Formats: sequence, structure tokens, C-alpha cells
Amino acid sequence: MSEPQRKKMAIITTFWDWRSHANHMGERFLNGYPHDGKWHRPEIDVVSAYVDQRPESDLSGNKADLHGFTIYPTIAEALRRGSDKLAVDAVLLIGEHGDYPDNEKGQKLYPRYEFFEQIVDVFRKDGRALPVFNDKHLSYSFTKAKRMVEASRELKFPFLAGSSLPVTFRIPPVELPLNCQIEDALMVGIGGSDAMDFHALEAMQCMVERRRGGETGVKAVQLIEGDQVWQAGRDGRWSRRLLEGALARSDSRSGIGLTDGRPQDLAHSGELEELVENPAAYFIEYNDGFRATLLMLNG
Repeated sequence: MSEPQRKKMAIITTFWDWRSHANHMGERFLNGYPHDGKWHRPEIDVVSAYVDQRPESDLSGNKADLHGFTIYPTIAEALRRGSDKLAVDAVLLIGEHGDYPDNEKGQKLYPRYEFFEQIVDVFRKDGRALPVFNDKHLSYSFTKAKRMVEASRELKFPFLAGSSLPVTFRIPPVELPLNCQIEDALMVGIGGSDAMDFHALEAMQCMVERRRGGETGVKAVQLIEGDQVWQAGRDGRWSRRLLEGALARSDSRSGIGLTDGRPQDLAHSGELEELVENPAAYFIEYNDGFRATLLMLNG
């Protein structure tokens, strides 16, 4: 009995160097990864790629030579692999990293939507649609994100998106049981807005959606910044006890512990207000009444 034919995948990405999402995710398909104490290689091969920006640090050419896939000059050619019809079984869309402008909100204008539109255009012309995974959030624009979802529903192809953090390792290795009782949740994140707060939100969401009754959807979100964040803590809008617990798990804490090794209570001492330049807090209210808080504390 012959072995089943391996599936073929195209990677459509903005940028591919050693720190990029294209490299982190692409390597998992090209070389595999450890899983349950064994080395696992997905049953799918990277056979083509489109890379929008290829500066001196680009690794895509090296990866293509090493693993035998082809880099094409357009998205359509990558999906068709130089032929006149679709020649892959799935698409990995990565719009992260690269030299792109910011908008007035400071969001990086990665062309995820524009790449997606070119992918869908090929689906329409070739009369066949494929599963697509979009790295991170769909777009900086809600309108564009909505159009992406609508197109996937119209053409009836599987379409998933998200951060890698929900499926990475955890310290400690916590896995909340399904239908558990959760009273409150607080997540601490660091890094630039739009890029890193999304990672933090996804990491928190994958935990809280395991609460009793399952996920019911988000009713409202409020964002505050600056001194309002500290005042909200004093007013009890977010839990200092949970903040203390979150900071206790960090391996990159700031404060006097860096200079003399003594532990420091950053959650209650007021030191955190001196260390963090511009805090931000997301207050998330869910349809079932559950509430969660994300604190972005760069400092």
C-alpha cells in the first residue's frame, strides 16, 4: 500500500529574516519541531513562496535552496507555481515585519488585506479555494478584516488567524480545565501597541475562554492610558493581587532586584509607577458578565 501523497503549501509573506515570523513559522514546516517528547514533522511541504521585501538580511533564498522550494515574483505565481492553475493545497499568510509605514494611531500598515485579496483573486479565477491561515490579527482596519471574513464565507474556504502564544510553552505549564470557575483575569504585556498587545490579548483569551459555559463573545472594550491606569488600580478596576501574581512569573522584571538581588514588591510599593513610562489598560467585558484586564507595562 503506497503512502498518502503529502500536501503542498505556499508561504506568502512580507519579510523573511532570522527574527521574522516567516522564519519562526516556516521552520516548523521545513524542519519540524518537538512535540510530546518526539520530533514532529507536519505532513505538508513548503513548495513555493512570495516574499515582498528582501533586504540584505533576507533568508528566503537560502531556505529555498536548502529545502527545494521556489520563490516567485508574484503571489499568483506562487499559488500556481508557474502554471495556469492552483498548484498548492494550503496558504500560510504572514504579514509581519518589514519596512512599512505607520498610520496616525501608530499601527504598522502591513499589507495582510492586500495580500489576501490577491490570494482570493486567484481562487476566483481558478474556480477553487484553499484553506488559509493568517498570522496574527487580520488587519489594522476593522473594515478590511470584515471583508476578509466575508470573502472566506462566500467562497467557503477554511480561514483561521491568530497569535502563536496560545500554543507555545508556559511557565508554569498551566492548562485550565474546561468549564472551570474563573472570577477575574489580568494579563501583563510589554512591547509596542498593535503588535505586542495582540499577543498578550490572545494569550489571555486562550485561558479565559475555558471558563464555565465557554466563550460567549465580547460585549465592550475600553482602553485607557497614562496616569488613568494607576488611578483605575486605586479605584479597584483591576486587581493588584493578580498583578502581583503576574509579575511573579516574569523573568524580565525591573527594579532594585536587578542591582542587589533582593525581591521587590512592584505591585504595591508604587515603584511600578516610576518604572513604566506610559501604561495602558484594556478593560474587556464579556457577554456573560465576565471581565478581564490587560495591562501593557513598558519600562
